[in-house]
Amino acid sequence: MENNSSTIIPLTDLLAEVRACTVCEESLPLGARPVVQISSTAKLLIIGQAPGTKVHATGVPWNDPSGDRLRDWLAMGRDVFYDPSQVAIMPMGFCYPGKGRGGDLPPRPECAEHWHGRLLASMPNVRLTLLVGRYAQQAYLPEKFSTLTECVKQWARYAPLFMPLVHPSPRNRRWLSNNAWFEKEVVPVLRERVAALGLS
Repeated sequence: MENNSSTIIPLTDLLAEVRACTVCEESLPLGARPVVQISSTAKLLIIGQAPGTKVHATGVPWNDPSGDRLRDWLAMGRDVFYDPSQVAIMPMGFCYPGKGRGGDLPPRPECAEHWHGRLLASMPNVRLTLLVGRYAQQAYLPEKFSTLTECVKQWARYAPLFMPLVHPSPRNRRWLSNNAWFEKEVVPVLRERVAALGLS
């Protein structure tokens, strides 16, 4: 990811800049409301897609049915999940992008281009990054797969730093039903790797 500034500033100041960002506001149907959860001590980083309408309304990341399923996959309670000192959340797009024909529009590209490099530099203790969905996987994995399924099947190749996951959206119920190997084989390993971080 591009880092648009070589100047290192305190994380509190950087987060204030992020939350005041209006770079692509004119393209956002509900306006800008960047949703991130970042700290310099976090060991787990979750990179997903972009907030939905419920997350936009509350300002709380993964505060929806997708988040419920993700926390179940992680075997993690909300108290740990929402503790920024342990878990960082940095989506590909920080604001709700709008509705498309088959669901929400793709994340706006400006966020990753403008902010990801600077935020990653402020998180030196991250030991595991979950890449949730194709947008995060295409941005952070060196190989490009023709389908999300093929990418997730190759999850072991990216250990120990990354783990690609299907998005836990209710829209993916059919995918999960057709790919029972994911919850049978991948989710138990995911839980083991998260447990090894010692989050509590």
